[in-house]
Amino acid sequence: MRILMTGAGAPGAPGIIQCLLRGKNVELVTGDADADAIGRYLHPDFIQLPRATDSHFAEQILHYCSELRIQFLLPLVTRELLPLSRYKEQFLKAGIKVLVSSPEALEIANNKSRTYSYLREKGIPVPAFFTVRTLPEFEQAADWFQRSGDVFCFKPSQSNGSRGFRIVSDTLDQQELLFGHKPYQTYISYKEAVRILSQRDFPELLVSAYLPGVEYSVDCLANQGTLRMAVPRTREKMINGISVKGRFERQEAIIEYCREIIESIGLHGNIGLQVKLGASGAPLLLEINPRVQGTIVACLGAGINLPLEAINQEAGLLTDLSMDSIKWGTRFSRYWTEQFY
Repeated sequence: MRILMTGAGAPGAPGIIQCLLRGKNVELVTGDADADAIGRYLHPDFIQLPRATDSHFAEQILHYCSELRIQFLLPLVTRELLPLSRYKEQFLKAGIKVLVSSPEALEIANNKSRTYSYLREKGIPVPAFFTVRTLPEFEQAADWFQRSGDVFCFKPSQSNGSRGFRIVSDTLDQQELLFGHKPYQTYISYKEAVRILSQRDFPELLVSAYLPGVEYSVDCLANQGTLRMAVPRTREKMINGISVKGRFERQEAIIEYCREIIESIGLHGNIGLQVKLGASGAPLLLEINPRVQGTIVACLGAGINLPLEAINQEAGLLTDLSMDSIKWGTRFSRYWTEQFY
């Protein structure tokens, strides 16, 4: 099976390359817009690709896939998902299967405010939230949370990798934050948030309750809106939004909650959901990553290779996936290593 994996410079790329190369009949090509992406030095077959923002991006990717006799296209870059999904039929006519959800599903999942609104309409629980597009709307939302006594947070409706995410609190010791924490802490005072947001054009934001419970990432495999596997793992330690330490836990409430979300939206392929336990102990959604998550390689330690299972699914090689086969309780830690070239 000849696979092109894009995003070879992404933080999760080394692990996903490792997952794919475990397939006995896999011929892998990696690609990235950066000619010096780390994936180039982890795997010999590499191609430089256009950026997702380039005109005719999908057509150019199809051209490269045809030249390289690619059968399966696995995109890791969030911005690539929608243009590739819209061009999916043209890829299929050329004998190439693209591992992405439908454009309709991606339009919901890639916009955090739209995700929350959609799920609320479907009766699926989400945190208390407001979608704000102006500074006065932000101030009104903040006032609502402050009067209810809840800590709140905000993030752009469309972003990834924790970009723009901040927890608003005026009770924290600013000097302690400055000297006692590394610079990627996510707390901000309300006054500072207003100052920054008032300087330029206001971006659409999701303002929501900040949940107090344990946070989980859930690596899922879906087949046209049907959940086949969901593997929850705790997010015990993160660096720049990337999980580097955790534990696999069989949390049935989380698994069923993910099933509801995936089946309601109609997601397909490798899907990541980030959830957190609310005050009642029930899981509530933080966000959806409608693609392979960067720490999915950790699932190898729990006994399942989800990127390879997704490829097999596209090839029609469906295997019996059982929650009982997962090595629940497995812990993982990720660390930096070097590649010399």
